[in-house]
Amino acid sequence: MMSRASDVELISVSKRYGDVTAVDRIDLVIPQGTYCCLLGPSGCGKTSTLRMIAGHETINEGEVRIGGVAMNPLPPAQRPTAMMFQSYALFPHLNCLDNVAFSLKMKGEGKEARRNKAMELLRMVHMEDYAERVPSQLSGGQQQRVALSRALVTNPSVLLLDEPLSALDPFLRVRMRDELKRMQVELGITFVHVTHSQEEAMALADFVVVMDRGRIEQSGTPREIYNMPETLFVARFIGGHNVVTGRLTALDGDSARLSGAGDGRFVVPKPEAGIGDAVAFSVRSDKVGVSTNGVVPPGHDNVLPGTVRSVEYQGAWVQVGLEAPDAEEFTVMLNESAFFAAPVAVGDRVSASWAAGDVHVLSRGERSQRSQGIYQGEGDNP
Repeated sequence: MMSRASDVELISVSKRYGDVTAVDRIDLVIPQGTYCCLLGPSGCGKTSTLRMIAGHETINEGEVRIGGVAMNPLPPAQRPTAMMFQSYALFPHLNCLDNVAFSLKMKGEGKEARRNKAMELLRMVHMEDYAERVPSQLSGGQQQRVALSRALVTNPSVLLLDEPLSALDPFLRVRMRDELKRMQVELGITFVHVTHSQEEAMALADFVVVMDRGRIEQSGTPREIYNMPETLFVARFIGGHNVVTGRLTALDGDSARLSGAGDGRFVVPKPEAGIGDAVAFSVRSDKVGVSTNGVVPPGHDNVLPGTVRSVEYQGAWVQVGLEAPDAEEFTVMLNESAFFAAPVAVGDRVSASWAAGDVHVLSRGERSQRSQGIYQGEGDNP
């Protein structure tokens, strides 16, 4: 893939802390103007990756390029990046306007020019009325807006955000998600945002990079990641998926039949496996139906018998948890009206069922070529 104007490229990048490998030879391409979320659990390497792009961490192996230019030799101040830290790191003794203008002052820009630029950025985040207040007089959300303005005032090509919403309450988090996405679209620059929240990544990103143990497990659009998890880790971490295992008993064209440890019977897309091999697959919780009389809807070729272990009313949805020998945890999300038309209770024996077209076979552990982070846009196959 050719490098575009301000693409961010990581080429076989590794980071080690002593004997611990935090980032393990990852390849990643983030095109200019993309909102990218690095998503994964604590310790997966996402923050180290962000800090290597910024220049705040040295790279042990590999290269970071922005716009085709190698960044490794350059200190943070000479890179076309700005970083918004989780702690916001505002100067407590300076008012909002001077906090935003500070980096321009360090570059020797005149007082009037830098204050005009700072005020323009404060207007963009609706904080112009608070320009003369110091950070201690602001709420957490207001401090975040000021920190965002300060990061943007130098006109970077790439904005790096380290879990910027984690300190906010749930209501404010949603509001600030909207603000971040709006600003990214208006500015047209690349945002690289570290988060451990699946919901946050799905809501914000054009391109999601799922990481685990220093490697890229999968990358793609939010829709691709959610609907087509490639590995067991991604299916479980993203949420909303059941992971089921069966043993391959027959091949039939592009399909395969599996049998479960209990009485489960499954039809899945043809996997890279032989007769007798174990095959793991995922199915979304909202694609599954439940029946108590053993009669499953037409087209539901997959049937998993189980016992109801929990029922949780969640408003528009009712979450039904099952105990079944072929899945560690199995959850069904039923529309409220569908559940109350045929309710089930804890202890009931039921049959969960779903269509073969809703099944996604998982890899057997190896990372595929798609897991290398090359984003080609909605509808393509990274």
